[in-house]
Amino acid sequence: MTPALPKTSTATPTATPSATPASQPVPLIDPATGEPLLDPETGEQLIGIAATQTTRYLDPETGELLVDPKTGEPLLAATPPSPETSPTEPIKAASEAKDAVAEQSETIGDMVAVMDSMALKLGDMSISLWDVVFAAGILLFVIMGAWLMTRLAHAAVSHFTRLDETQKLLTEKLVSIVVWAAAFFVGIDLMGIDLTAFAVFSGAFGLAIGFGLQKTFGNLIAGIILLMDKSIKPGDVIAIADQAGQSTFGQIRKIGIRAVSITTRDQREYLIPNENLMINQVENWSYSSRNVRIQVPVGISYNCDIKLAEKLMLEAAKSCKRVKNTPPPVTWLESYGDSSVNFVVHCWISDPEDGVGNVRSEVLKKLWELFQESDIEIPFPQRDINLRGNQQFDQLVAAISQRVKEDGKG
Repeated sequence: MTPALPKTSTATPTATPSATPASQPVPLIDPATGEPLLDPETGEQLIGIAATQTTRYLDPETGELLVDPKTGEPLLAATPPSPETSPTEPIKAASEAKDAVAEQSETIGDMVAVMDSMALKLGDMSISLWDVVFAAGILLFVIMGAWLMTRLAHAAVSHFTRLDETQKLLTEKLVSIVVWAAAFFVGIDLMGIDLTAFAVFSGAFGLAIGFGLQKTFGNLIAGIILLMDKSIKPGDVIAIADQAGQSTFGQIRKIGIRAVSITTRDQREYLIPNENLMINQVENWSYSSRNVRIQVPVGISYNCDIKLAEKLMLEAAKSCKRVKNTPPPVTWLESYGDSSVNFVVHCWISDPEDGVGNVRSEVLKKLWELFQESDIEIPFPQRDINLRGNQQFDQLVAAISQRVKEDGKG
């Protein structure tokens, strides 16, 4: 046993390695006498395990090594060995669930124990098959719960609020983000994962957002901004360019997390990234008003009555059901062409999503009928040719005339 220090002394410990291995049992010897230490009851020599390290004491004033005044040996004090560390469990709740299952059913508990024994060790971390199965079950439960909560929240927004379509869509998207974020943290808590473990991956996650997911997050924020300022909303009609570069128009059906869905009159659906619509110029036909003006070009002969033709043009435009009476249709004389007097009929519609070309077609068909009834001529292209006389041309004309006369006599 280790002798005690004098009451007047205050020692400073210094650690030195022990010569005896930490896990080997050895006979205990009295350091004062060198005699074996015996058990007072049985008389047998005591056996013990040597400490992993011993501590020598120094005089705090002189710094000299303190020794036992009786034996002259350095004063030593053993420190307890450090406990052995077990592999870290990444999912603490899985171990608790395993114990709970074992208490309820021995058969299922044995199956869980077998799955738990099939583990993969990564450094200080051990991941078993049971951990994977448990995490998958929690993940499925959280996803189903978040999906159900999102549907219920969307139904509540639609039935119990007086928001317009754009505000409803914005509210639904914000609610979805909140629900899924809450579901993520609930799942982490149910699995018993310490959130501080994610600090290791925060740097890599930040780089992933900065490089790989930059466009995705940019489109998400752009979609929310578009819904907030209402510059583009579902139901609007905007002009777009098709794959051939020709300008066409389509109606916005949906503003998603990544892109806007636009459907043209021929039922072709275009997916345009939200960021493109926010940073580029967009022609919105129904931003502040749904009224759209249509131009119908018409050409008549120089010999026709212009006033009568204009009257018939206005009558044809007013006969179309989709053409608005206010503002009324008007006709403009645009130019004098090579073979016709060119007019443009301007008329207004309030439902551009139903098409523009079909209105123009209906007006032109009605105008054709009215022109036929009133003898208004739609001329063919005409050319006046002036031929200057020369000897070869005169000889050709004379030969043709002679041939015609001969054929007539024959």
